[in-house]
Amino acid sequence: MPRTIVLAYSGGLDTSIIVPWLRENYDARVICVAANIGQGADELKGVREKALASGAEECYIEDLRQEFVEDFIFPTLRAGAVYNRKYLLGTSMARPLIARRQVEIARQVGADALAHGCTGKGNDQVRFELTYASFAPDLPVIAPWREWDIRSREDAIAYAQAHGVPVAATKEKIYSRDANVWHLSHEGGILEDPNAAPPDDLFMLTANPLTAPDTPEDVVIGFEHGTPVSVNGVALPALELLVQLNQIGGRHGVGRIDLVEDRMVGMKSRGVYETPGGTLLYAAHSELEQLVLDRRTLAAKDMVAPKYADIVYEGRWWSTEREAYDAFVNVTQQRITGTVTLRLFKGSHTVVGRQSVHALYDERFVTFGEDDVYQQSDAGGYIRLFALPARVRALKDQELGLDATNKGASPDAKPSLAIA
Repeated sequence: MPRTIVLAYSGGLDTSIIVPWLRENYDARVICVAANIGQGADELKGVREKALASGAEECYIEDLRQEFVEDFIFPTLRAGAVYNRKYLLGTSMARPLIARRQVEIARQVGADALAHGCTGKGNDQVRFELTYASFAPDLPVIAPWREWDIRSREDAIAYAQAHGVPVAATKEKIYSRDANVWHLSHEGGILEDPNAAPPDDLFMLTANPLTAPDTPEDVVIGFEHGTPVSVNGVALPALELLVQLNQIGGRHGVGRIDLVEDRMVGMKSRGVYETPGGTLLYAAHSELEQLVLDRRTLAAKDMVAPKYADIVYEGRWWSTEREAYDAFVNVTQQRITGTVTLRLFKGSHTVVGRQSVHALYDERFVTFGEDDVYQQSDAGGYIRLFALPARVRALKDQELGLDATNKGASPDAKPSLAIA
């Protein structure tokens, strides 16, 4: 039996009831690790006191915000990773960082077990435990949701009430939320019906597009080597930049995503996400790449992006595969330097300007006027060579007596195979 268990702790419903449950069932001291990843001061207020009141021996609160933005969010952004066509991976990116810090604390206090509050139906259990396997393969993992007889959030609320553990969730308002500086996710309650519209009071980061400002707002986002560095011409540290874009996008109702997604465990689930700043960054970054990258490099990167998204979603952050993709992405981002102007209006964002010293777009080459680089007469030879396979096939079909639409034979046709 473990003597010291380090628990990944958020202060929410699930982890709050795990503290007394671990003490009851394992007779071990419990040490909590809470991560500040930008979920807001209100969510962290009183977390340590709550953990201690629930029976924890200690609760460490680690400020991981800057590292989260610089080392997890921005690399994923630069890769262009989007899961299931919409999801910008806010929860997925955070788990490997939190779990690694949890392991570091466990080593410091001499723990002999790790624990988390992830349910047996979700993705986070995989993300946490893959990180544990990478950094603490010798430590056993306790996952109460896979052991206890609590089967619903209603059961969890009842357990909390019976053990005097204060929680914010109620049976009337039972959404499961995950917040960080990148996004806010909402699950549960009425959202479990995929045909039910999210209620107006669900959203917390984004204004209702219908009541958003009636005047559009332009925002200019600057990049260096694919990394966001400025807003409206003002250079900003990574964390401050994202916070400012969250505010700008949020007041215009930008960044709402309603998604029925595929969980790793095989089921589909419905989540509603608010990612205002992230939505602006993805749109601007993609547009700058479109301006700078050549066609084949852009296509190759578009092939890597969903693979990178799968890695992040599945919690395989600490893998050789991700490091290899990062090496590829880093090469593609060497010239992604410039600015993109977005116009925000009532939930929408439109690209209205883009510029880069590395732009492959050049008026001298696309104009119909004279230039020294592109000779229009060259296009004829290029087209003949490019069309050669189609011409050979068509001539061969004619030789075999097939008409151009392949609908019937023309036995009397005697085509020439001359291709000159």
